[in-house]
Amino acid sequence: MDAQMKRIPEFIIFAGPMFGSKTTRLLAAVDRFRYQNRNVIAFKPSLDERYSSVEICTHNGGKLPANAVKTGEDIIRTIELNDGDVDVIAVDEAFMIEGISDVLLKLFREGKTIVVSSLQLSATGNVFTEVRDMMPWATKIEICPAVCTVTGLDAYYTHRKFNDMKEITVGGSDLYEPRCWFYHSYMNNLSDEEKEP
Repeated sequence: MDAQMKRIPEFIIFAGPMFGSKTTRLLAAVDRFRYQNRNVIAFKPSLDERYSSVEICTHNGGKLPANAVKTGEDIIRTIELNDGDVDVIAVDEAFMIEGISDVLLKLFREGKTIVVSSLQLSATGNVFTEVRDMMPWATKIEICPAVCTVTGLDAYYTHRKFNDMKEITVGGSDLYEPRCWFYHSYMNNLSDEEKEP
């Protein structure tokens, strides 16, 4: 059995709030796979054009060329156009891609390694079902806390600065900030007035 045959596929998920360096961890994982001479293909939601429409970008300037997709089926089609000659699939902001969980599970069962970065909770405390449905299959889940803008403690939740926003609204620090449990309006029993700094 050669080295290629001995590789065990992995399903890695980097999850957490905005500004928790999830995408930075995804890019680091991709770098490692490339050093192993793995054939990597990357995807991002077409909805997310904050820094680039053709690259996965971190808040601090890291970049990775990527295919913009709307649905999980778009990922299958793109891989087929590459003759299926990939063994690592990296996906940023997976919660924005419809049908992503079923497609990534299918690819994982075919022996592909999957690397995902994503929010798992909305700013209103709702679970993103696509990410929830992937988690039981993961071989590694890393929760990536940010730094609370109020206390400096670990922040596991995303706070939205305005109330009249859709559940999925693409934005950066203009719309969102990370918060710890004490200052997140959906995580404890304090009044909204008490939770504001």
